[in-house]
Order: sequence, then structure tokens, then C-alpha cells
Amino acid sequence: MKTAVVIGASMGGLLAARALHEHFERVVIVERDRLPESPSSRRCVPQGRQLHVLLARGREILEELFPGLTAQLAGEGAPIVDLHGEVHWYNDGFLMRRAPSDLFAVGVSRPLLEHTVRGRVAALPGVSLVTERDVTALVTDGARTTVTGVVVTPLDGADGADPAYRMAADLVVDAGGRASRSPHWLRELGYAAAPEDVVRVDLTYVTRLYEHTPEHLDGMSGVLANAVPGNPRAAIAAAVEGGRVAVALNGMLGLQPPTDDAGMAEFADALPAPHFARIIRSARPVGPPFLMRYPGSVRRRYERLRRFPAGFLVFGDALCSFNPIYGQGMTVAALEARLLASNPRMPARRFFRAAARIVDGPWSIAVGTDLRFPEVSGPRSARVRFVNWFVHRLHAAATRDEVLGAAFVRVLNLVRPPTSLLAPDIVRRVLAARPLRTATVRAESASAGRPAGGR
Repeated sequence: MKTAVVIGASMGGLLAARALHEHFERVVIVERDRLPESPSSRRCVPQGRQLHVLLARGREILEELFPGLTAQLAGEGAPIVDLHGEVHWYNDGFLMRRAPSDLFAVGVSRPLLEHTVRGRVAALPGVSLVTERDVTALVTDGARTTVTGVVVTPLDGADGADPAYRMAADLVVDAGGRASRSPHWLRELGYAAAPEDVVRVDLTYVTRLYEHTPEHLDGMSGVLANAVPGNPRAAIAAAVEGGRVAVALNGMLGLQPPTDDAGMAEFADALPAPHFARIIRSARPVGPPFLMRYPGSVRRRYERLRRFPAGFLVFGDALCSFNPIYGQGMTVAALEARLLASNPRMPARRFFRAAARIVDGPWSIAVGTDLRFPEVSGPRSARVRFVNWFVHRLHAAATRDEVLGAAFVRVLNLVRPPTSLLAPDIVRRVLAARPLRTATVRAESASAGRPAGGR
């Protein structure tokens, strides 16, 4: 095949282009934004200023697609983090027992990660980026059964602006993100809209960078505290490149974290981990705080459509946009890129069915956890209720049993499926553990120090 067009040069689009370049003579990425020459935030990726998490599974796949990427990021100052041995995990208020593991992440900002990956993709043979241009329509054959290209329109003020023109393509991939216009384009072509699963969480999150010193995180590289019913606030702090630590405060169900120093510290005081307030009160800020809202998770069920045009696929966040608290988006896009690379000629229905199987696990984790909150609308099956009860028990038991902590971290990082938490040995360990209350756990963990075998 000759030409593939990818809509969007964010992480999803870059990964799609990497997946396609070995199968097409030419891969063209069309991007609305003016792309920066150095790692910096950009207008069309407003979430780029927020703390991002590349899960361990995502890092592994990116390393497969771009050999040496981890070392390259480390060379830019991004710390390599053992996710079980070098992170404080406060799950439901219980402090997980740490232990060394083979689950590694990179403490990297979104601008540096995207800039580095974009450089790798742009250097691939046959790949080109067309910037400050917008795809405004799909082009089809006379029967409207096959997409044969796109209409590309220059944005106002674009360098060398020319009239709108048609770009022929053997395959078009929409990686335009949550604001994908595929539903509108497909309706224009006479196709039914894909059913949507929507789970509203009314999330607001605020991220700010600070100068990092080891005492902020007790010598570790990160800390996480999740939201729980009755206290719909969460936070993550992670060391990133440049000797900085990013602090993200999250409020669900309409709770909005403040953006002033005193308000942020007071918000953090209500979290079980003391590290967030400590950083906010004592560390030197590097730039202002940035606030962003996320109404809810959206999954477009293209696999359920009976009719879909050939030569066209929907990819990444345009297919499913997850609650960002769980950090799943980039890793799911990486998994979809592996699928696309395996056979870009597969029919759309086959691709969407396979992609749905990729999405199922992360979706069940994110939505199942969000449904713990009575204010979140959605069906609560007996299985969902049982799993949430069981995982809460697991968090309590993991304060003393690092095997349980390792099992949970592997599932959260998409290394193992959620069903692995119901393996007989895991169930036995959870049910045999003495119940603990979070106040007791905090008192015990404060005096316990590092666990045996920990770092």
C-alpha cells in the first residue's frame, strides 16, 4: 500500500504512524498545531501541562517500538522508577508495603515524552508531518463504502497557507483524541452513530511543578493517594526530569482543588499521605498551577456497528477516553499500535473487535472503581460490587503482604488482567489477613520504615 494519513500528532497519532510506517510507502500525519522545536506545552494539547503517567506496560511497548527510548529519556534527566519499590502507595488510606520489582516507569513530563517520540517518528523513512492544517472531511468512493482520502484545510495564519485540498490515502486513521469528529463525518456519509458508554465523574485536576529534594518524598520517587467514597479527592506526586516534582491534586464529583498555595495545602491536608502538603508548603514552585476539567469517561463502541467504511479506522482516545486519574490512555494507545502494526489491512470490524478486547480490562478497572461512588451513575452488577469489596480488603492486607501489593500494581499497570487478582493464592492471602483500619495503618507505617527487602 502507498499512503496512510493519520489525523493528529499527539501520542496516539505518533504511535499509529509508527505502527504503519513499515507497511506504507508514505505516512502523513496531519496536525492542527504548530509543533514546538523543543519540549514545551502546546495549544492543542491542554492536558499536556498536567502530570502524566506512562504505565509500566506502556513503557515496555514504547521500548519495543522505539528501542533505547527509556535510556534516551533517562539521558534527559528523567528518573527510572521501580513502581513497587520506590513509590508510596496509599490505597483507600492503607499504605502499601514496598518491595523491589521489575515494574519500571519513567518520571517524564508529557512535553518531553511527546517531543522525544515525535522526533523518533519524524525520522522514520516515509513519514512526514503536515502542521497547522485541519482535516475537515473524509473523501470516499462514489458508493460511500470506502474512504479514499481526506480534505485538508489550512488554519488561519498558517505559514504558506494554501486552499483546501484533497489528500488521497489507502488508509485514514483518526487519532484526533476525545474531540474526534468521526461521529459527525460518519453521519454525513450515511452511517449509524456508534453507541457510546459514558460515565460522568466531574473531575477537576490541578498540577504544579516544584523544585525537588529527596526529603519531599522520603527518598522515594513518587506518592499516590486515591479518592474514596466520602472523600472524593486524590493526588499524585512524581519526580520528573529537570530536578522537579509534579504534584497533581484531583477532585471528583464537582470538587475543585484550589490553585492558591494556602488552598492547595489545605486540600492536601485531607489526604492520607502527608507528602503533598509538605511539598506545597516547603518546596519552591516552578511556574504556576494549571487547572483542567474532565467531565467523564467515553467509550465509542464501533465494534457494534454492522456497517463501516473500508479504509478508515478510529484509534486511541478517539475510540475510548478514560478517567485520567488511572493513567491508562497512553498505554492503551500503545497496545492498539501493536495491534495495528500486526496487520493494517485487517477489516475495520475486525480491528474494532480486537481493540475492544484491549480496552475491556482498563475500562473495567477505571469504571468499576469510579462506580464505588454512589454519585456516579452506572450499572453496578454483583460482580462490580464484589470486586470493589475484595480490592478494598486487598489494600488493607497489602500493608503487610508485599505479594498482594505486587499483584495490584501489576494489574493497575496493565501487565496482568484484573482477573489475576482472583487467583487462588491471592484470594487466600486476602481473606486470611487481619482487618485493619486506616488510622492504625498510618500509625504503624510511620514507625515501620522500609520493609524487609525494600529499597
